[in-house]
Amino acid sequence: METNILTLMNGGDRKLSKGQRSIARYISENYDKAAFMTAGKLGKTVGVSESTVVRFATELGFDGYPGMRRAMQEMVRSRLTSVQRIAVAKDMLEGTDVLKAVMTSDIEKLQASLEELDRTSFDRAVEAIAGAEHLYIVGMRSSAALASFMGFYMNLLVEDVRLIHDTTANEVYEQIMHIGPGDVYVGLSYPRYSANSLKAMEFAKRRGATVIALTDNANAPSARLADIKLFAKSDMVSFLDSLVAPMSLINALIVAVANKRRDSLDETFGYLEKLWSEYGVFAGNES
Repeated sequence: METNILTLMNGGDRKLSKGQRSIARYISENYDKAAFMTAGKLGKTVGVSESTVVRFATELGFDGYPGMRRAMQEMVRSRLTSVQRIAVAKDMLEGTDVLKAVMTSDIEKLQASLEELDRTSFDRAVEAIAGAEHLYIVGMRSSAALASFMGFYMNLLVEDVRLIHDTTANEVYEQIMHIGPGDVYVGLSYPRYSANSLKAMEFAKRRGATVIALTDNANAPSARLADIKLFAKSDMVSFLDSLVAPMSLINALIVAVANKRRDSLDETFGYLEKLWSEYGVFAGNES
């Protein structure tokens, strides 16, 4: 189904009520704000009832208002500048308990990600990572934190892990210039999507590597390039994106790869414990 709500509102021969036409007009002119409103708040802003908003969403073909709001959010999130995000967040969070609102939203994104994740794709990703000749992990800008975390633990499990740093475009290509068949490229890309990250993924695909995309939805740029796609919801909170659900997905991948290689796990960590002890990697408890 077409999920661009502006296209849906402008197409077809729908007979909208006066109130529904007011909703459509407001969304067309203020979609960046409407995308993050509850049905009640949108109705109050437009001057119609909450039930009118819900009926409007159904009229457009959605299964309810939450589906319509997700479609609006997917349409606008990658387009908003930091200044616009702060303005939207002000409207979203004004008069609310910020701590509760943010953590509740994170919980909802975790639950939605778990329910919608394709298990076959997850298993394929685990198999590919565990069997990679060389594993390249790439995340730029805010996704760099996810890549560093994944790279740290995968380095304990997989023999040749290469964490690609968020540097200039030319230096990125220098770091992946030898990628090819038998290798796996894991690209982490969340809004606002990094153009350099996508170009590097295109390069890896042309070179014959297996490309895995960790991103937020099927319409994300990296999803269109990848051989294996794994989606975890992210959510806009002011000028930043919450990456709690993507981090949880990475945790699951790490544990699943470890389970796949459990025969060598005891030996690996036994050796690591000796190294850590010998070189005083961890501080002891002070008495």
